Amino acid sequence: MQDVSTLVAQAREGRPRAVARLISLVEGASPQLREVMATLAPLTGNAYVVGLTGSPGVGKSTSTSALVTAYRKQGRRVGVLAVDPSSPFSGGALLGDRVRMSEHASDPGVYIRSMATRGHLGGLAWAAPQAIRVLDAAGCDVILVETVGVGQSEVEIASQADTSVVLLAPGMGDGIQAAKAGILEIGDVYVVNKADRDGADATARELNHMLGLGEARAPGDWRPPIVKTVAARAEGVDEVVEALEKHRAWMEEHGVLTERRRARAAREVETIAVTALRERIGDLHGDRRLSTLAERIVAGELDPYRAADELVAGLTESGA
Repeated sequence: MQDVSTLVAQAREGRPRAVARLISLVEGASPQLREVMATLAPLTGNAYVVGLTGSPGVGKSTSTSALVTAYRKQGRRVGVLAVDPSSPFSGGALLGDRVRMSEHASDPGVYIRSMATRGHLGGLAWAAPQAIRVLDAAGCDVILVETVGVGQSEVEIASQADTSVVLLAPGMGDGIQAAKAGILEIGDVYVVNKADRDGADATARELNHMLGLGEARAPGDWRPPIVKTVAARAEGVDEVVEALEKHRAWMEEHGVLTERRRARAAREVETIAVTALRERIGDLHGDRRLSTLAERIVAGELDPYRAADELVAGLTESGA
């Protein structure tokens, strides 16, 4: 058993091993997880969380690396959570995005962690919210969360980030895909990467048109900007950082940042509570209470919804 207070103190000093150990405790759902979260709670709330999402091949890792460079030039400490598909063999991160960010590996002001989805849908790892807390408490000024790249279903990042960046690339049909399944609704900043390719201007125009067809915005509402970049050459990256800073300032001015963080905390509490309840219900397999309810449903004495109400009430009363 590790001494949590010591690990947190070392993480605050910028020691990568301590940060890695804390995130490992989170990912492994360690018995010390509650102690870790309780110790971190007073130290969080300072980092700016930026989510990067988009279809595979649009250059998310390259763009993330370029943003790290830009923020480091400003003297900011940066944390990166790169969420990858799970290996079918080890359960670990399959791609290891840190390989594509190796230029930052020796920088003490940058912490990069690849996390496996482990079957979790929506482009994020289930432990991502707690890992974000670890990096926040460890003193990161900016946390970049790069999602796995699963396409249209990848909208969960909007519930975890302060600002969501949607990346597209010309020639990949992304303009059409952006009109589907909520992608237009989650972006705070849009980036057309690989803008040196043919069709970049057309992709930006099409995206701008689609944004114009979206929900009506009142005067003073945030209108997502569209920035063209060539991340591999760091072209346009400063403009992306500028757009991010403008969005952060707008959110602070209008109280949106606090509201987003409050909603994020509420979802986190709900997820933890539902998971705990699911585990308690799972422990009932073979329990006489569940069997009795099932028998009454089969006999037509009870409907499934009423049975579920009785089960939840019984769990609450017994503390099972």
